[in-house]
Amino acid sequence: MTVRIGVEEEFHVLDVESGRLVPRADALLGRTDTDEFTRELQQTVVESNSGVHDTLDDLFKDLTETRRRLDAAASSLGLAVVAAGTVPLARVTSHDVTADPRYRRMVEDYRRVADEQLICSAQVHVDVPDRDTAVRAMCLVSPWLAPLLALSASSPFWLGADTGYASWRTMVWQRWPTAGPAGCHSDAADYDAALEELIASGVISDAGMVYHDVRPSAHQRTLELRICDACPRVETVVLIAGLFRALVRDACDRLARSSGTGCDNRHDRHDRLRAAAWRAARSGLEGCLVHPETHRAEPARVVLRAMAARLRPALEASGDRQIVEALLEEALAAGSAADRLRRTAQTEDLLASIDLMVAETRGTRATARPSRPTRAVAARHVHPYVPTAAPAGPPEP
Repeated sequence: MTVRIGVEEEFHVLDVESGRLVPRADALLGRTDTDEFTRELQQTVVESNSGVHDTLDDLFKDLTETRRRLDAAASSLGLAVVAAGTVPLARVTSHDVTADPRYRRMVEDYRRVADEQLICSAQVHVDVPDRDTAVRAMCLVSPWLAPLLALSASSPFWLGADTGYASWRTMVWQRWPTAGPAGCHSDAADYDAALEELIASGVISDAGMVYHDVRPSAHQRTLELRICDACPRVETVVLIAGLFRALVRDACDRLARSSGTGCDNRHDRHDRLRAAAWRAARSGLEGCLVHPETHRAEPARVVLRAMAARLRPALEASGDRQIVEALLEEALAAGSAADRLRRTAQTEDLLASIDLMVAETRGTRATARPSRPTRAVAARHVHPYVPTAAPAGPPEP
């Protein structure tokens, strides 16, 4: 059975000369020709929505082409776009909110939390048979989400400073009242009742404000991954999508075999899941993660390879094993985006790290930085991954 996937990516909008975050999403969207780009809470962010795909190869091509179109539109306005959890140079204000009644209400209700929503994520949707299965599968996949966060970690900087974290976006995001682990529910009715209770409490105003690490879509038959930073490299997004599809497929198969509810108190430990996410946000790929099976600290490479080995049958069922295993080894060798950005800032400066963000988002490599203090972001096209069927080359999704 084909289990389809789709991706939503959020992008920061930067001034190309200064590298600063700017509230020009409306101007950028005015230069795009399709409906695949949308607004977000802050005018400093635009979101793209991929098509629905059967293969990782098609997903890769879709995301690459979408980024190309968005970059072309941005360049025509003296802007650049960056797929990363945060960008180094930003200003916090309550004046850059998108002109939408829902967003205005959020700013009024959540104040500084909404003002500081200068973050971007990547979200993956995976087909599920029905909403009951989606809700029950959440419990089974949740212990393995922190390693996906570590793979995506790309936000070491906040307001001009190095935070010491690989994903500071996670720290900003978790201040929302519904962010974090989803918990376990017996079925969709139980989950929906919990949502209605939250809305009735006045803590949130609608179901769209449920910001769990994973959640059933309100409008589609999918399970949605929400824990990850936006990723500069398309390859990282494709890798995470492949692993998450395997997690969901594995969970659905387990539920079908057991005819169970998916609820298990061993997995429904909010403190354990929250701690694992914090560890991943702090360390990325460069330190230890909490192993979901032993609950012990293990090097990130050990945890992620164990994850891929555990999911091998599900990866093979989707035709993803070769691609995912190859992309995983590539990611482990390259290290997290956070580490690349931090090292660039340490050896050069913050503007050089911004150049690297823009270049990786484009699928290019940044050129040597000019000596003048402000300059256009330059790059030469050398994409690190090209789909190919040749066994000696990079894998074909």
